[in-house]
Amino acid sequence: MTAETLTATRAASTFPVFKATGSGAVSAAYGTYAVAANVEDGDIFEMCRVPAGAVILMGLVYAADLDTGTEALDMDVGWAANGGSGTYDSADPDGLGNLGVWTGDPSATSPNVSNLSAETGTVMLLSGKFADGVFPVFTEETVIQVEANAPANSFTAGSLSVVVFYVVP
Repeated sequence: MTAETLTATRAASTFPVFKATGSGAVSAAYGTYAVAANVEDGDIFEMCRVPAGAVILMGLVYAADLDTGTEALDMDVGWAANGGSGTYDSADPDGLGNLGVWTGDPSATSPNVSNLSAETGTVMLLSGKFADGVFPVFTEETVIQVEANAPANSFTAGSLSVVVFYVVP
């Protein structure tokens, strides 16, 4: 199969992007996609959009246990190119997190993925550029996306959600 780009409702080009008035007001952009079939290497889930001038402060990924076997599912969080000329305006598919193999098992441990609860499923803090002490700044409206690197070993349908917190100075 050929890799696909799948767009969540809140990432659609027609969905209005919130831009707070007043410097320093923290805003959130989020999106959810119902993953109904196993991913292919290169599949892209467009999750949400942030406005021009957004400075990403942090974020989270939430997902059902999409790989119920010996885990192989590998997806990263980043952003699409936005046509701007700033430092972070080029595409960076893992700019918000090279998350390694995802595990939805509460007892599993991994150097890249940690489950923050005893429940089945995945909750991960985004890292990426943040781990370098950097807050990505976009000069143009930008799509936040999840890109698949490897399919699940034993796929189970479920939801995938991403939230990013940002300011527009």
